[in-house]
Amino acid sequence: MSTSAVSETNNIASALIAEMQHEAAVTRRVLERIPAEKFDWKPHEKSMSFRQLASHAAEIFAWTVPSVQDPELDFAKWEYKPFEPATTQDLLDFFDKNVEGALEVLGNTPDSVFMESWSLRNGDTIYFTLPKAAVMRSFVMNHMIHHRGQLSVYLRLNDIPVPSIYGPSADEGQM
Repeated sequence: MSTSAVSETNNIASALIAEMQHEAAVTRRVLERIPAEKFDWKPHEKSMSFRQLASHAAEIFAWTVPSVQDPELDFAKWEYKPFEPATTQDLLDFFDKNVEGALEVLGNTPDSVFMESWSLRNGDTIYFTLPKAAVMRSFVMNHMIHHRGQLSVYLRLNDIPVPSIYGPSADEGQM
C-alpha cells in the first residue's frame, strides 16, 4: 500500500505506513539472509534459536491488527503458537503476509482510533496501557527493530554478511 492511498484524515496512519514500509524492507533483507541450515543455531543456551528469533521478528508486524482493532491483548485469553518455518522462503512468505495485513489495517484506520487506549495484560496483571499510536511505535515497531538488531548479531556470529540497516554495514554500503 502506498501512503497516497490513505486519506488526508488519516495522518497518523500515513506516518506509520511510511515507517513500516521502510522498516519492513530493511527487515526483509535481514530475514532473507538466514539460511535454513542455521535455523537451530543459537549463541547461548539462554538465547532463542535463529528460527525462533527470526519467526518472532517476522510475526511482530501482524500485531498491528489486534493493536489497532481491539482494546487490549490479554495473554490469559490468548493461545499462542509460534510459527516454525521449514525454509527461508517460508519465513519470508510469513513475513510478507504479515506486513501486507498490517499495512491494510493501518490504511483503513482513522486518526481518532490511534488516540484510543490499548492495554497489554495477563489476566488481572496489566503490563501497560497506552494510546494505540504509542502501541504501534513501541510494542510493534520498536519491538521488531530490537529483534532485528539481535538477528544482525546472529548473522555476524555466523559470518553471514550483515545488510545495510540505517547506514552502511561492514559488509555492504548504504542501500
